[in-house]
Amino acid sequence: MRGEEFYDGTALLGDPVHGYISFTTPRGAGEKTEKDLIDTAWMQRLRQIYQLQSARWVYPSAEHSRFQHVLGAMHLAGRFARHLYPSLKAAVRDCPSANYVEEFLRIAALLHDIGHGPFGHFFDDNYLAQYDLTHEKLGQHIIRTELSDIIKSIRRSPTGEFGKGEKLNPDQVAYLIGKGPGSSSSKQPRWVVFLQPLLSGIYTVDNLDYVMRDAFMCGVAIGAVDIDRLMYYTFFTEKGLTLHKSGLTALNMFLNARLYMYTNVYYHRTTRAIDEHLKELFKDTMAVLFPYNPVENLDEYLDLTDWSLLEAVRKWGSSKNIAIAKLGREWSAILAREVKWKMAYDVTLSMREIEKGKTIIDARELVSRIKRNLPAKLKELPFRVDMASQDPRPVNPLMMGERQIYVFNPSTRKVEKEPLKDFFDYIPARVVQCRVFTLNHDHDRELAEIVDKVLGIQEDSIKTNV
Repeated sequence: MRGEEFYDGTALLGDPVHGYISFTTPRGAGEKTEKDLIDTAWMQRLRQIYQLQSARWVYPSAEHSRFQHVLGAMHLAGRFARHLYPSLKAAVRDCPSANYVEEFLRIAALLHDIGHGPFGHFFDDNYLAQYDLTHEKLGQHIIRTELSDIIKSIRRSPTGEFGKGEKLNPDQVAYLIGKGPGSSSSKQPRWVVFLQPLLSGIYTVDNLDYVMRDAFMCGVAIGAVDIDRLMYYTFFTEKGLTLHKSGLTALNMFLNARLYMYTNVYYHRTTRAIDEHLKELFKDTMAVLFPYNPVENLDEYLDLTDWSLLEAVRKWGSSKNIAIAKLGREWSAILAREVKWKMAYDVTLSMREIEKGKTIIDARELVSRIKRNLPAKLKELPFRVDMASQDPRPVNPLMMGERQIYVFNPSTRKVEKEPLKDFFDYIPARVVQCRVFTLNHDHDRELAEIVDKVLGIQEDSIKTNV
């Protein structure tokens, strides 16, 4: 290859987190590359879906989109793939070529959020759930139907050409982005199953990017996330994805950074308060804007974004339809950042609280118990309970199924999962931020005493009344 030919077929994107991100472009008419996927309406749609949904009303600079995030995840996927390939090939002899594996992982990362709707994960819980859908399931459908032809036509990664006869399989790409039930590995090659923890494990190309990107865009200091060290000490063994014991400190740093982001950004009290308000009008809003199953109406879903939703509801306040006008007034308050619900009580619970004899109950049960304990003068007090649950690490690190990772001990030369148990003892298995919101702060003290009593909280608990 001549020197100038090196630049044919690739281009660069500037990124504030990773520096420059390379992607493949056509070398001639008819060639399909990453650029063709990026330029599809489905990918460009992600520019109009905010990465941080309600949190951008709390952090003014957090205006970034899912589009930026998936490009970053694609970049990290390529880095991991190139580093991991020698050990993957040693563990699974029949895996495809290095360039193929690199591109396979890059495309999966690029498309892992393709099914998201407006307000991201909020949309999953408050709309898609009625159709037994998540954005991952919807994304799998989009990959298999709308993007399949382009995926099957790609023949190279930024590093080089695939091996002879190799062709990307959209079903395998869809499998890799799946989470939870319905993503069985029984029909997948062993090398594909080995790669899944990189998209849906403890540390992934997804969460490594969003933790660093969201912190940067919010202006939040999370401390170091040492991706280079974590990647260097990650490799494959016969058992699967394995972390050298020397990489555990880097993993610890990352998990604590991720926990910090959940506590202070994703589950910020004002973010959750805005979400409580949104819950009151979202069902009726969607009944007007999009009363369909997205799987059966992909053309309409393509046009449903944060931008289209917000522009529509912005005009509803002047509608002649009484119900729509009422919704419009509520949306006007949200768009003006008039926070309806005020936090009256806040406590952070973890599995350690359970071990001490305290209990974590669900939001509905907590509402019921609070109502039973309210004094007569407060029986009609409007309030909302929010229990934001976050899993900084697996509840049982020895039972992670297909997403299991292992630890290599250089002293014993053993590859085991048991060392994870001692390591994770320093990180709570589950954190629940339990909050109670009211319309004002007039009865915070009385409400706090009641919730303390219901939860069995002692004076040494981490709680605030703000």
